[in-house]
Amino acid sequence: MNDMLLTVMAYDQYVAICHPLPYSIIMNPRLCVFLVLMSLLFSLLESQIHNLIALYFTYFKDMEISNFFCQPSQVLSLVCFDTFMKNTAMYIVGAIYGFLPVLGIFSSYYKIVSSILRIPSSGGKYKAFSTCGSHLSVVCLFYGTAIGVYLASAVSHSPRKTTVFSVMYNVVTPMLNPFIYSLRNKDIKTFLKKLWSRST
Repeated sequence: MNDMLLTVMAYDQYVAICHPLPYSIIMNPRLCVFLVLMSLLFSLLESQIHNLIALYFTYFKDMEISNFFCQPSQVLSLVCFDTFMKNTAMYIVGAIYGFLPVLGIFSSYYKIVSSILRIPSSGGKYKAFSTCGSHLSVVCLFYGTAIGVYLASAVSHSPRKTTVFSVMYNVVTPMLNPFIYSLRNKDIKTFLKKLWSRST
């Protein structure tokens, strides 16, 4: 669900920077509720596809999932059937459900960057970029840890490495989201500067 919500938030950033005057008209409450519900339904459909693939086959290996949450790659690795079919199913679902959110984020930021580059003053460019800076950092954190989880489980069979990336992906990233977005608040910035000056 996180990838779809990040795509919706990227669209919100695009409307805020590229169409600031009609922002409240475009991003009305009805559209916001619709986008959140669509991301929820999209994510539920993705999880059910993985579960149906795994539950279709009733014979499983003796394998322990070294993950706090059953990631689709971990669930499908339990299935005892042709690895070619299993990998094909994982790549098709991953391409559809991974490619669409990334495409939405990239297209939004392509339009945002081209719009920022047309701003004549450097102060205006900085203000526009600082608006989407926190979202970009959350996107990098989310996709960085997601790639770590899936690459660690695919390349290395070490349960310890998979567990570390799983904790980062499922626990640390959601906990850092509110902190990253609160850094845009001036009071939080002032408090952190005072805290930093006292510690040094």
